[in-house]
Amino acid sequence: MSSDQAPDIHRAERNSGNEHFATAYRRIAGFHYPPNIRLAVNFTIDYDAMLNRRLKQEPAMELSQGEFGGRVGVWRFLELFDRHGIRATFFTPGRIAELYPKSLREIASRGHEVANHMWEHRVPAEAELEQDHLRKATAAIAGICGRRPVGSRSSHTPSLLIEEGYLYRSGYGDIADELPYYLLDEHGRALLNLPHNVNIDDAMYYHFSWFGSANHAQRLGDPEEVHEVFLSAFRNLYRAGTYMNICLHNFVSGRALRIALLERLIVDMKRVPGVWFATCEEVANYCLDRFPPRIP
Repeated sequence: MSSDQAPDIHRAERNSGNEHFATAYRRIAGFHYPPNIRLAVNFTIDYDAMLNRRLKQEPAMELSQGEFGGRVGVWRFLELFDRHGIRATFFTPGRIAELYPKSLREIASRGHEVANHMWEHRVPAEAELEQDHLRKATAAIAGICGRRPVGSRSSHTPSLLIEEGYLYRSGYGDIADELPYYLLDEHGRALLNLPHNVNIDDAMYYHFSWFGSANHAQRLGDPEEVHEVFLSAFRNLYRAGTYMNICLHNFVSGRALRIALLERLIVDMKRVPGVWFATCEEVANYCLDRFPPRIP
């Protein structure tokens, strides 16, 4: 069955912690952008710092790389986006509000979106603890930034995110389409998904021995080659008129050389008409307003 003949609702099995469950995917029929827009581009930053490394008991060198993101990398991202008038989405664990509150206040004050990235970069398998983590992260971000997050990059269950007032998820493994689509929970309620693919994730190219020695195939990629990969992805998604979600990490692409490559990418993107540089929240609100979920 070709993609243009596919039904509106799909079902897929995936893992979330220790729980195996089915999720329904509803495509947005007739999706299109506003006039004169060809492609929405979301620059998304996973503001992990050292949290994931602490959980995995990484060595000191890995922890210090994470700290670089909160001390240096995040500020370089803000300077880059300021230069080009771009508003990005920073997916932020709740604990970052304790570790780097000044940077979060600055992110919010410059008009960027601060979204949820779990409490301490994990989603517990236990339902009550999962809810506790989500609520703590939501409160921590709201306390620093002055407003509740409406989006999450996580494997939090759609039903819990809906109940806690979230509008969208841009999570792990939810890449059933190149366009935004809806996730349906067990009650038939809809949560918008903004898909991102690891093919345009900086950590997949730039971080040697990602998480210690777990992924042996990873290496330090040539920045020029990575630039060409990202630019090629942009050109093809632009030609298709779909959607681009670029996943970055401030401890990875916050290095001086890689920031310079990102700037070149932005300049190249700006050379073509009809590119909408938006936050994830802006794209989500557009989808929800223009293409609200139709649940039978």
